[in-house]
Amino acid sequence: MHTGEVTDVTCPFCGLLCDDLVVSVAGDRISVRANGCGLASASYAAAGPAGQPRISGRNASLTDAIAEAARLLAGARQPLLAGLGTDVQGAREAARLADRLGGVLDHMNSPAAIRNTMVLQDGGWIITTLSEIRNRADLLLVVGTDVVSRFPRFFERCIANRETLFGADRECEVIYLGRAGTPGPSVPERKASVIPCDVARLHEGFGAMRALLAGRRLDAAEAAGRPIGDWQALADRMKRAHYGVVAWAAADLDFPHAELTIQVLAELVKDLNRTTRFSGLPLGGSDGDVTADSVQLWQTGFGSRTSFGQGIPQHDPWQYSAAALLQSGADVLLWISSFSGTRTPPATAVPTIVLGHPAMRLDRDPAVFIPVGTPGVDHAGHLFRVDRVVTLPVAQLRDSTLPSVADTLAAIHAALPGG
Repeated sequence: MHTGEVTDVTCPFCGLLCDDLVVSVAGDRISVRANGCGLASASYAAAGPAGQPRISGRNASLTDAIAEAARLLAGARQPLLAGLGTDVQGAREAARLADRLGGVLDHMNSPAAIRNTMVLQDGGWIITTLSEIRNRADLLLVVGTDVVSRFPRFFERCIANRETLFGADRECEVIYLGRAGTPGPSVPERKASVIPCDVARLHEGFGAMRALLAGRRLDAAEAAGRPIGDWQALADRMKRAHYGVVAWAAADLDFPHAELTIQVLAELVKDLNRTTRFSGLPLGGSDGDVTADSVQLWQTGFGSRTSFGQGIPQHDPWQYSAAALLQSGADVLLWISSFSGTRTPPATAVPTIVLGHPAMRLDRDPAVFIPVGTPGVDHAGHLFRVDRVVTLPVAQLRDSTLPSVADTLAAIHAALPGG
């Protein structure tokens, strides 16, 4: 808890977890003074008053709202715990509650994240960390995204630095493939170029480069809307890199069977490592998706879309998706979203319990609404960074009566029959 100016604040609102922010705290209000971005400024500004628990639209005490949530969950045959926008402790309590209830866990960002998961499960990949990029990368290929729309300070934090652990005057060339960078202060000004192409056909370009690297003959004149000569030139540039990195955001590769595009990209990275050092960087971490996935992995051996309905954790990326279960199967939805008031539950006729950001506005009243605190604002916690190699602490910045997701889920668990 702080008043006035606070330094070295870790921002919880994207997967970068930038830990150098300077913020000002005055009562309920928090404003970014230095080292922030548009996303951080808007997210801290949205942290308003506590709000009131509600049952079917009527104000209620926290005790009564927890009791009603427990009653609904206790009577469910297949409860769905989704959203899962929370910190490490909240994700642990969600998994514990799902285990107790025989429920299903699915993060709100899993439709994108599952594209990466399927590639990793099928053939593995070679990936790197933010620190390695900052200290070693001399080529960054940005695939199908501008990066900064989702991770505003990525270039500032990882590419723009000239000094590294190994010396000064490091330069990293940036090539955007398929989509140009968004103009702004965090986009590199020097050594950046764009290769426009059809993002939904990127698999053709990656396949062509794999063939060219292997010395195979190609009769095709173009791939993904670009001449084969362009893919040859890009492959040659990637081979010359001393430490190359290809970055993508699965959420921006939103077209049918995009996981196959990621798969051929992962195989291309493996091919390049026969002669040079090259790594991938799958970008995520928003709304606690990497955190929830990591917690579920260490507790169950599986990530998102895991069911406890048979008494053991079972993973199925299709059967246990929230969208599929809300069409047929789930009879109660518990939705968790503590970082943003805009990540609301999907429309459904299933009774819905919401543990939500106090600024959340819903089109219809859920069966139960409990406003909860945001990690790194209303209470302390821990979050996994996008590259999964570190778990960073986030501090409580203001006095708040909002309960954490973890405490709320623990109270619901205790209120179930049998405690």
